[in-house]
Amino acid sequence: MAYDKFTVLNSTAVPLPIENVDTDQIIPARFLKATERKGFGDNLFRDWRYHQDGTPKEDFVLNQDTYRGKILVGGKNFGSGSSREHAAWAVYDYGFRCVISSFFADIFKNNCLNIGVLPVQVSPTFLEEIFAAIANDPNTEIEVNLAQQTVHLSSTGTTESFEINPYKKDNLQNGYDDIDYLLNLKDSIQEFAQKTPL
Repeated sequence: MAYDKFTVLNSTAVPLPIENVDTDQIIPARFLKATERKGFGDNLFRDWRYHQDGTPKEDFVLNQDTYRGKILVGGKNFGSGSSREHAAWAVYDYGFRCVISSFFADIFKNNCLNIGVLPVQVSPTFLEEIFAAIANDPNTEIEVNLAQQTVHLSSTGTTESFEINPYKKDNLQNGYDDIDYLLNLKDSIQEFAQKTPL
């Protein structure tokens, strides 16, 4: 199994109300040398999180005890820029299982879906409601229900649906990446091969 199954996620959230967050900001290019999906979380938003001497920037949200959770709420056009899959790896390795935004760059969105991070696109109005709720109470919980394809904001009772590719949805629910999906079909493939004349 590539990652934990995604069913229903109930969590507080970390707000990052910045538009056009690109992949170089998510994980700077100088950290792309590794080929395994390990250690990238340490450098998630590296240049925003730390000074050049390595000390934390106290005003950056990931360095504040106020906000915690497995959901990252980003501004419009999250994950734009280069196609580096390391950006999605960094998000996952840090501990986020879901990113909510009003718009995602397609490549970043697909990279997330491939490794077990659910990108949830909501309306701009609902996104602002989520940001406002978190600002009012950092302990506000959000429920992300993959089976029903809904996001529910506990503090206001607002629920909104989201779209997802059925194949990617099935993979997330089973904890599969693309290779796991094919391996799961191994018996069926072998049976088909045996019945199919050369």
